Amino acid sequence: MAKELEHINVVIIGHVDHGKSTMVGRLLYEAGEIPEHIIEKYRKEAQEKGKATFEFAWVMDKLKEERERGITIDVAHRKFKTNKYEITIIDAPGHRDFIKNMITGASQADAAVLVVDVVDCVQAQTKEHVFLSRTLGINQIIVLINKMDRVDYKQEEYDKCKEAVSKILKMVGFKVDEIPFIPTSAYNGDNILKKSERTTWYNGPTVFEALDALKPPEKLVDKPLRIPIQDVYSISGVGTVPVGRVESGILKVGDKVIFNPAGVTGEVKSIEMHHESIPQAEPGDNIGFNVRGVSKNDVRRGDVAGHPDNPPTVVRDFTAQIVVLQHPTAITVGYTPVVHAHTAQVACQFVELQKKLDPRTGQAKEENPQFLKTGDAAIVKLQPTRPMVIEKVKDIPPLGRFAVRDMGMTVAAGMVLDVTPRG
Repeated sequence: MAKELEHINVVIIGHVDHGKSTMVGRLLYEAGEIPEHIIEKYRKEAQEKGKATFEFAWVMDKLKEERERGITIDVAHRKFKTNKYEITIIDAPGHRDFIKNMITGASQADAAVLVVDVVDCVQAQTKEHVFLSRTLGINQIIVLINKMDRVDYKQEEYDKCKEAVSKILKMVGFKVDEIPFIPTSAYNGDNILKKSERTTWYNGPTVFEALDALKPPEKLVDKPLRIPIQDVYSISGVGTVPVGRVESGILKVGDKVIFNPAGVTGEVKSIEMHHESIPQAEPGDNIGFNVRGVSKNDVRRGDVAGHPDNPPTVVRDFTAQIVVLQHPTAITVGYTPVVHAHTAQVACQFVELQKKLDPRTGQAKEENPQFLKTGDAAIVKLQPTRPMVIEKVKDIPPLGRFAVRDMGMTVAAGMVLDVTPRG
């Protein structure tokens, strides 16, 4: 059997009309994941509906509703292989209403691919996605300056957009000289798998080469077991099957597990990944596992599974560093928005605003501020309104990052510095 490729999760981010879905469709097509006849079928359908050139995007947007609305709603997971990796693409919706899926997507990703339309270049949403991915701990990014066919593949248009995107990336602390900026046309396939004749002035990597140059995620094998639950199924003849991604530690068949904050325990009877039984699961694996002694109603999305001797931390409150991305007025003590952490969504109250930070240096610039407004970075204390699992970012990074949402928008993003466990 061929050696299994290392697995890496890549989130595709960027503004709603900048060609993300088409790019995802093109990547899958170039990797041989979509047969030619399927593309043909979509091409015909797209033309009939007056949406010619959408066929690659349609590959991702199989859902009829999405097709009709012309936007991507759910985070669609698709896999393809490069020479070095098996890549799961998380196609993060760029559309406003769907930013919360984008957050779930970004918090599971090892790297981001930012798709920017060379003509429209940086939009408000482009900034938001970049800030979010950074705060959520993504430190590898590939920038695709897309729709180069709109500007006849002119280098000066590429340079102009590259300059604008670099500014934002620098602002949040990315090292711009280490980031590939690739001129692409997702629709025509330029610089995706092969170097394009149309951009002879460009001598960097293709998209596939840039993906192969990513560093694999560090596997948190030696950390305590943590599996945030995405869904729970009850399968006849099998029993209760929670589904989630192992973020840290190792799960073996026969292990005792506890689900917090529910506090229920059971024994792992079997573990499945991609419909195959496996004896153990490691960080990065998306699994379903059958647990004896736990009913479907005992566990829900947002719970976290761990071993009873080192259970997931249920907190009374937590201290975090946040960045306020946007807020129409100001955040004060008593404000209670919804915190999205791993798969949990829990309303949390701001109980202390401890200090305001200089967003560039991270140094304190004001103790106990009265309020926080858009653009502020700060250290705050939050108290969940119901039991919630969250961990310190330095202990288990994927469970220590979160986004704050209110009024249909992402108000802030942050990471957990300290926790007070519930007694």
